[in-house]
Amino acid sequence: MASQTRLPLSNQSSFSYYHFHSSPKLPSFKPKAHKQSNNNPNRDTLPKPVSLSKRMLNFSALALFLNGFLPDISKALSDKELELESYTDADEGFTLLRPSSWIKVEKAGATVLFEEANKGSNNIGVVVNPVRLNSLGEFGTPQFVADKLIQAEKRKESTKAAEVIGVAERAGKGGLQVYEFEYKVDSTRGGMKRIFSAAFVASKKLYLLNIAHSDKPESPLDTHTRAVLEEILHSFDAAAAPST
Repeated sequence: MASQTRLPLSNQSSFSYYHFHSSPKLPSFKPKAHKQSNNNPNRDTLPKPVSLSKRMLNFSALALFLNGFLPDISKALSDKELELESYTDADEGFTLLRPSSWIKVEKAGATVLFEEANKGSNNIGVVVNPVRLNSLGEFGTPQFVADKLIQAEKRKESTKAAEVIGVAERAGKGGLQVYEFEYKVDSTRGGMKRIFSAAFVASKKLYLLNIAHSDKPESPLDTHTRAVLEEILHSFDAAAAPST
């Protein structure tokens, strides 16, 4: 398994970074299987009356169902919506996991872009650009890149606030240097969002992954969805060379 090292942010100051969340979070985690469910409902304990009528018993059973089993159903639906499948771009040379229910759309500047149905502000995009670098380390440290990334975000007119949450480095295929970032943005376009980004250089190309998801105070990013998005983040890598 690829190792990750969390690093402090630097104050160095521009890193040009393409973002997909202009339309309408890296603590480590244990990767999960593509289909999973963390069912832990809060089951209310009903009081034990001296006697209950048939109607009261039916009502009590319904209350128990709503309080205990309904969260299980909601979680099952969430799991289905975020079931992951592998996506590989053989032409550009990268691979990642993607939610099977999300729709592939066309957008200028994006090599590939997937959006949640009826909620395009939740999206996953990749940009590939030619560079003169042999590795990402030639550009700078993870702290340096994170600093450039957040500076570019703050320069946007729509950005009200932006804050880096975490920075990490891991090894990809063949020891490939991969930087990962998590930050949050408060924007006039879509409100609060959690962003997960990854970058690497391979074959004189810069690969940039950007995952944007709503993280508003009234509906914060839940633990399950966050884990799935992190799994997508960690799956971003150079594609294996085709066999001849």
